Amino acid sequence: MSANQPINALDGAVKAKRISSIDMMRGAVMLIMLLDHVRERFYLHMQVSDPMDLSTTSWELFISRFAAHFCAPVFVFLTGVSAWLYANRNPLQPRSAREFLIKRGLFLIGLEIVVINISWMGNYHTLWLQVIWVIGLSMLTLAALINLPRPIMALLGFAIVFGHNLLTPIQFMPNEWGYTLWTILHDRGYLIADGVLKVKISYPALPWVGVILLGYAAGPIFSKSSIASKRQRHLLQLGIGCLVLFIILRGGNIYGETLPWQMGSNLGETLMSVFNLTKYPPSLSFLLITLGVMFIGLVGFERLNNQVGQVLMTFGSVPMFFYILHLYVLLLLYSISKYVFGTNHGELLGVDNMAWVWLIALSLIALLYYPVKQFSAYKQASQQAWIKYL
Repeated sequence: MSANQPINALDGAVKAKRISSIDMMRGAVMLIMLLDHVRERFYLHMQVSDPMDLSTTSWELFISRFAAHFCAPVFVFLTGVSAWLYANRNPLQPRSAREFLIKRGLFLIGLEIVVINISWMGNYHTLWLQVIWVIGLSMLTLAALINLPRPIMALLGFAIVFGHNLLTPIQFMPNEWGYTLWTILHDRGYLIADGVLKVKISYPALPWVGVILLGYAAGPIFSKSSIASKRQRHLLQLGIGCLVLFIILRGGNIYGETLPWQMGSNLGETLMSVFNLTKYPPSLSFLLITLGVMFIGLVGFERLNNQVGQVLMTFGSVPMFFYILHLYVLLLLYSISKYVFGTNHGELLGVDNMAWVWLIALSLIALLYYPVKQFSAYKQASQQAWIKYL
């Protein structure tokens, strides 16, 4: 039985609705992630920087990339929530989530290195340590801190999320003693820049550790004993609080973002400047807006009971299976297309505008839904322990 499933019939209705909303949220960000990865395959000739260069970025590219910002914060936060639910499946007999976190954290890191990395370019000349790596590393860190009192864990999470922007001026050169550790924790860069196999940290870990700690600390909100109306009120308060704080800090260019926003020649340009946020590592402003929308979205999904919700829940029920599947489908599709049509942007094959990216993404959603649905049903019926990792 999954850690997210009800443990008895009495709490079934409330529990099912609550966890359905989490699966819907996961499903929604997985589909947004698919859109962004289609862009990385077929629109790479218009690659974006971090933050984006607004002088070369169209509004449709900006919106698509901004939407993808929600994926990592949602998954890392909900990973912390899931760990708490695992530990407190039976409130009368709570258990430690340490072993659960260590096994899955190591599994994710291994998956990033062995399976996922090669899916990006079809070769293995650079080891990119990206979002799956950082989720695994965050799980291992949470495992190490699991015995801390929950209030202390929450304070530590808040301190990291709100304070890590103060560390931005700290930098190390590749030949300095602190470079490797600081690259892993805060500044993306190459751990190994030369040789047969290069290693690059794409997702610095420190802010994400703060997010997973906050997710674990927030676990009781999703407890089976939590009243739906009270939970929704708490989530709305958290969401509105994050958005108000974002407006204050970002609106006044006070704190929380390395790139101040500026007035543009029109409202659209100004808004793009305001929401042009740093992802690597995620700034406080980045986390406030993404987590704030997530909290409000969870309330909306909890009240959603239609076919759209069922589709999202299906994708969200097997996120790792869908993640691996869509990457290799994209690799295959790009390789075939490049063989058939050749290249049209230097060494790359790309479409002419973002409308094609959206169309390809929608087509892949329809194509992948059936295998995802079949695997979800197989996972729920299976008694094999390893299946739960997918």
